[in-house]
Amino acid sequence: MAEDEVSAAAPAPGKMTMVAGIDESDHSFYALEWALQHFFPAGQPQQYRLVAVTAKPSAASAVGLAVPGTGAADVLPHVEADLKRTALRVVDRARALCARVTDDAVFEAVEGDARNVLCEAVERHRAEVLVVGSHAYGAIKRAVLGSVSDYCAHHAHCTVMIVKKPKHNNS
Repeated sequence: MAEDEVSAAAPAPGKMTMVAGIDESDHSFYALEWALQHFFPAGQPQQYRLVAVTAKPSAASAVGLAVPGTGAADVLPHVEADLKRTALRVVDRARALCARVTDDAVFEAVEGDARNVLCEAVERHRAEVLVVGSHAYGAIKRAVLGSVSDYCAHHAHCTVMIVKKPKHNNS
């Protein structure tokens, strides 16, 4: 598991750590905005240090198992470059959003499955809170794709806040 960006310093004494899971979805950025609005009030002392984490799937997992002779292995470098660009876009968008509110934020792009990446980030940063968005999948999609928020609610060793985007804001 390689990290593209590693957290710099530990939080200031007395500050708690909040990990926010982000991806390309509007749902994750709604959750990040919600957390910034409610936990990082302007002009007040900040109680939290924010760690925004995005998971970058490996190229092999994105393409599937390469079968010899199919040429799938030739595609892996291109897929890897695309996945890295996507992760950097997500981090840049989060950085711009957070810069308006806090200067105590760290951004990470970590290779792996989002469920594991977020739970490991909670442990690594000793976070008190994990904030994730909800994609509001139905039961069938959730069963097929899995639910990152559900997994984290059951496995992260901290408080997990699942922020749902209201239906009237789905545009």
